[in-house]
Amino acid sequence: MLEPIKENWRILLLVAVVLGASVALFSGAFAPEQASGENASEAQGITNLQYGLDLAGGTRVRAPLSGYTATDVAFDGDTAGTVAEAVAAELDNASTRNVGAVPDESAVEVTEPSVTESQFRAAMDAAGYEYADIRSGVTQQTRDETMNVIQGKINEAGLSGGSVQQVQSATGEYFILVEVPGEDRQDVVSLLEERGTVQIDIAYPDGNDTGVDEGVLIQDDFEEIGTATQNDQGTGAYVPVTVRNTAPEGEQSPAYAFQDLVDQRGFPDEYQTQGDRCLYNAETGELNSDEEGEAPNPCLLLVVDGEVVNSFGMDSGLAGDMGSGSWAETGRFRLTTGEFSEAQRISLNLRAGALPADLDIDGGGTSSYISASQGENFRTYSLIIGVLSVLAVAGMVFLRYRDPRVALPMIVTALAEVYALLGFAALLGYPLELAVIAGFIAVVGTGVDDLVIIADEVMSEGEVNSRKVFRSRFRRAFWVIGAAAATTVIAMSPLMVLSLGDLSGFAIFTILGVLIGVLITRPAYGDILRRLLTVR
Repeated sequence: MLEPIKENWRILLLVAVVLGASVALFSGAFAPEQASGENASEAQGITNLQYGLDLAGGTRVRAPLSGYTATDVAFDGDTAGTVAEAVAAELDNASTRNVGAVPDESAVEVTEPSVTESQFRAAMDAAGYEYADIRSGVTQQTRDETMNVIQGKINEAGLSGGSVQQVQSATGEYFILVEVPGEDRQDVVSLLEERGTVQIDIAYPDGNDTGVDEGVLIQDDFEEIGTATQNDQGTGAYVPVTVRNTAPEGEQSPAYAFQDLVDQRGFPDEYQTQGDRCLYNAETGELNSDEEGEAPNPCLLLVVDGEVVNSFGMDSGLAGDMGSGSWAETGRFRLTTGEFSEAQRISLNLRAGALPADLDIDGGGTSSYISASQGENFRTYSLIIGVLSVLAVAGMVFLRYRDPRVALPMIVTALAEVYALLGFAALLGYPLELAVIAGFIAVVGTGVDDLVIIADEVMSEGEVNSRKVFRSRFRRAFWVIGAAAATTVIAMSPLMVLSLGDLSGFAIFTILGVLIGVLITRPAYGDILRRLLTVR
């Protein structure tokens, strides 16, 4: 019973790979993540394949990070914080927020766009730290942080298929490359340039005026940040958050500091019923009295990028907990907004944070946009080219052998190889680009070449009368195929690991195709030929 399986296990392995590829391509378990505001049918389509900019349309942005870096800095035993403070103190238009010291790279950088190279050089000299040179750009640490933040922004915004990577020009300059399928240029650029900052202020009555406690809660004070949620009761939306209740020894935690200030500004006294409201005028920046002319209630102000996007009072139960001092133990409350889109923006900025440095898109950067209709045309043309290449190969194979027993399995095996690659792409969520399609076509060509080598070697010395003769001839052919595959992998490896944009995708899928061919499809084709051409 096990003898047929033992003799044909390579064919069964190919069948298993094809079935696995089918699951990856069509199963809902491997469907792309649904973007915000997109229904399931729009997100998935017929297959689970994802398309890059060339085939789906979208925006590509390539830009350097603004800033200057002093290289080979002698820290003289000082800590990174001390060095950054000393250099920032010599700059009139920058602070320690914009100056960083990276001991691992022996570098000091400034990311404030208004600081010139000469100003930074003078600040380094005045601070007394020796350095080798000042170059344009930022440190590798800042580039890594920027890529993480941008990827977080893309993920939080629900931009399916978006990617970010670092590339280097021939002159040694580093660029951040961002690709977002299906989005227009202005939306992507706005997302990248936004150094989103979110904070909570408290507006309170100060005699006849309005006082404001700024930054009572900032981004770093939030321990947990929920997703934007539509309000079940009426319009509006909110973001559930938890304020951090930990702090270094001897310091007050953000939760207790916020609770004490809320109590100090009178929230527990002013918000005791559901009828107590916040009356803040965002245009004038003043608190308004109610209809009875009583003193206005204090308000919490939600400030995004320096602009008050919403003002709200406080639930009586929450105000009571803060007054009694019990709220800080959990630190949970909601940031409410009038629009769901605004709640999404707040959640995004809280989670992704601000970019460590500005992307110089208008100066040294470039951006391009491919429309969705143009991307659809590219998909159609790619499919046509793929079909034509298969038909051309099939025609030449039939002309060469004129034996369906040899030619038909060859074509089916080559197509199974491409199908398996599509399954890998769907499983990994790798977006298909024109370069990847070129890799598929290259795999078809090299794959059929190898199958022709097998067929010629097996049939070149006359009829195959026994399986022993077949195995001997197949083994000789396989050594040739293995050597060619090793050469291809070695040649393509640099393209796969270097930051060369679309060429990486071409190399990755060419190497994958070669490995699938050598390990799975070529041995399976050999077993098929053996069954068709031998009788004993």
